[in-house]
Amino acid sequence: MENLLIEIFFNRPLIVAILAWFFAQFIKIGMTILKEKRIDLKLLVASGGVVSSHCASVSALAVSIGKNFGWKSPLFAISLILAGIVITDARGIRQEASKQAETLNKIIEDLYQKRGIKIDKLRELLGHTSIEVFWGVLSGILIGAIF
Repeated sequence: MENLLIEIFFNRPLIVAILAWFFAQFIKIGMTILKEKRIDLKLLVASGGVVSSHCASVSALAVSIGKNFGWKSPLFAISLILAGIVITDARGIRQEASKQAETLNKIIEDLYQKRGIKIDKLRELLGHTSIEVFWGVLSGILIGAIF
């Protein structure tokens, strides 16, 4: 068990992916400090916003695997396909879910105003814009290449 923990702790691609995720989350906190002049530590675990931590972590993972195991390796192929799926999901599918949540929240507000029905609003920021995904992928690639 001890060897397993040591192997996990020293797994370079895993560490790089986690580092990229933290980097992206701290950028979100920094952006909030600059824009809103407040610190919001909930952003450490929040999804959505600049920089996409999902895109940063899978991009860093793919680059780190390519560097450490070879660009022709099956591990790199798997990580690249995984990154493509996550990036597509972050930009496309979750962005559409955000639009649906926004529409449903309008319906909820209408029901509350007309009938007094109280329903909790849905979280609308689920996906990422293209620029948020771009910065996530770019930061992941850079972190993967540096570390």
